Amino acid sequence: MEVHSTKAMAARAVDLCVALLYERPSADSVSRVLRDHGETGDLDLGEADVTAMRAAAERLREVLGAATAGEAADLLNRVLAGSAGPPRLTSHGGTTSWHVHVDSGDDAPWGEWFLASSAMALAVLLADHQRIPGGLCAARGCGRPYLDFGGGSPRRYCSTRCATRERVAAHRSRTSSPATG
Repeated sequence: MEVHSTKAMAARAVDLCVALLYERPSADSVSRVLRDHGETGDLDLGEADVTAMRAAAERLREVLGAATAGEAADLLNRVLAGSAGPPRLTSHGGTTSWHVHVDSGDDAPWGEWFLASSAMALAVLLADHQRIPGGLCAARGCGRPYLDFGGGSPRRYCSTRCATRERVAAHRSRTSSPATG
């Protein structure tokens, strides 16, 4: 039986944000991300759901791009005040382990579920770690969200590929000779 962890919910949120904001989202592509994160059964995801989820992803991206934990907390508080209902336990009819939901019900619309559950996961992680649980990639032209649970220096890049590209660009700019004219 699948166990729902806060980190897994946050990872799902970030993967959905990337799929919805940085790729060409469709019902099929978003369904694949949901299935990769354990969703089962008939998802019945339509284009209107993708549109609502994309709007939610934009709000979550703001949280991850906040300059400070206080700013992220303010954004999360606004999202939760406007989208979350009272916490409730569910096992989806015994098909999963018990876990907390803050959407309106097990049949809540996808956009509502995505925004409420993701904001809750990010809020719990911010409270646990006392910092924003991720960020936006600092690589030129990227800006993709990422998670950061590490205890050391905060990450700056979404992937080793972006970090390497930025290091190479910085090295080249330092070692190139200025053009003479």
